[in-house]
Amino acid sequence: MIRSIQFQLTPEKIFDDEFLKNKIRQELNLENDDFTFKWKRRSIDARKRQILYNATFEVYLDGELPQIESAFKAKDVQLSKEVVIIGAGPAGLFAALRCIENGLKPIIFERGKDVRERRRDLAKLNKESIVVEDSNYCFGEGGAGTYSDGKLYTRSKKRGDIEKALKTFVEFGASEDILVDAHPHIGTNKLPQIIVSMREKIIACGGEVHFHKRLTDLKIEKNRLKSICINSLEWKNVDHMILATGHSARDIFYLLHEKGVRIEAKPFALGVRIEHRQELIDSIQYHGRLNDEYLPPASYSLVTQADDRGVYSFCMCPGGIIAPCSTANGEVVTNGWSPSKRNNPYSNSGIVVSIYPSDFPGKENDPFVCLNFQKAVEKKCWEAAGSTQKVPAQRMVDFVEGIKSVDFPRSSYQPGIESVDLNTVLPKFVSKRLRLAFQDFGKKMRGYLTNDAVLHAPESRTSSPIAIPRNNETCEHIEIEGIFPCGEGAGYAGGIISAAIDGMKCADAIFQKSKHEV
Repeated sequence: MIRSIQFQLTPEKIFDDEFLKNKIRQELNLENDDFTFKWKRRSIDARKRQILYNATFEVYLDGELPQIESAFKAKDVQLSKEVVIIGAGPAGLFAALRCIENGLKPIIFERGKDVRERRRDLAKLNKESIVVEDSNYCFGEGGAGTYSDGKLYTRSKKRGDIEKALKTFVEFGASEDILVDAHPHIGTNKLPQIIVSMREKIIACGGEVHFHKRLTDLKIEKNRLKSICINSLEWKNVDHMILATGHSARDIFYLLHEKGVRIEAKPFALGVRIEHRQELIDSIQYHGRLNDEYLPPASYSLVTQADDRGVYSFCMCPGGIIAPCSTANGEVVTNGWSPSKRNNPYSNSGIVVSIYPSDFPGKENDPFVCLNFQKAVEKKCWEAAGSTQKVPAQRMVDFVEGIKSVDFPRSSYQPGIESVDLNTVLPKFVSKRLRLAFQDFGKKMRGYLTNDAVLHAPESRTSSPIAIPRNNETCEHIEIEGIFPCGEGAGYAGGIISAAIDGMKCADAIFQKSKHEV
């Protein structure tokens, strides 16, 4: 028999099993010790000075905990019907795993390198400002999330089976804590090995994973995908292709447009990445309680309306680092990540303004209007900081007051920062709303608006500025049969978990379609 119980407890007690067992016995009026329990949900309530954990447990009154079923059901698919997958990010990898469960053979083509080779190129980017265009924070095995944090939180509760996605990560090496924590997080230091394990399983089941393989051409006849070209050399006939290339694969958008495959401009967000000392954020969020071994580094989530436009925090990284995320020369881009322990001295977060195609009158119907805007901002920031991977930066209060900063505290951004008045490089309608938002955020979090915080520009790859429209039921492109747009790059996900879920959804759609095909 299983019972569920929920109560609050102080941070000091969350890992005290003897206390927890006695508390559960008391709450359920149990007379003996013949029960076991496990965590089901754990979250922090720091709204009041007395910080508490919301704790939910499953209690098994018949003794032993049940065996956890495997989240992945392996099959031998070496001789099965093929499904081509473009991209080995979370959408592509989970699509491949789901294809195997459905008895289909996935063949992944990834433009970048495997996670180990990729790490060397990231070192070049951070230390020497050398951008390898197919191997960087966005491109390569595991996609953008592999080396940019590994946050697994999603608000997409209606999109699919979140629990299956999380359990799959656990099966391939993640801590079971991600099944419990309200804001699960793997960490950039641990995620690469999990990705390797997934790849090895895909190959062991008969699937294929190919690196240094970029999609360069398509052959479409009578609104039906017939074949694809890899690296401008190798043509391959294709029945079903899952297009999971991520939000920064601009060449794919241009290729689709050139081949007559419909794409559309979509809203995204753009702004800056702000860095505070983690101790300050802890002090604000935990009411002055600092260096507490029972509390994790504090996070925050902020949103406001500034001049009738949404401004919000994005991809907040406690105890994290700001990273250079350019995918080509002639641009700068920032993002953030945290190791599993989140033990760096800084916190960072994107603070971004919503951007819409309608912001560009007369160009609303141009599918590239938002992408062109994104590119222009990234190039202007690159030029302003000296045409390297340094980024333009400004202290927070200086930005609000329009003063160029004369010096800076230490920044975690390795390529370096250059003092620039960001009001001169960001579009005016963006900088104005950021200034208003920071003043409002300073009221919501006392101490947040401080000149000890540094803005790094731009934070521009929040999501794809282009959508690839598909049928809601079949996941197939609305006009071209055989193409299944998937994940962040197509506009159907916004993070690791939602991308993974969308990958599984596309794989299931292909499985259903293949059952009716000869």
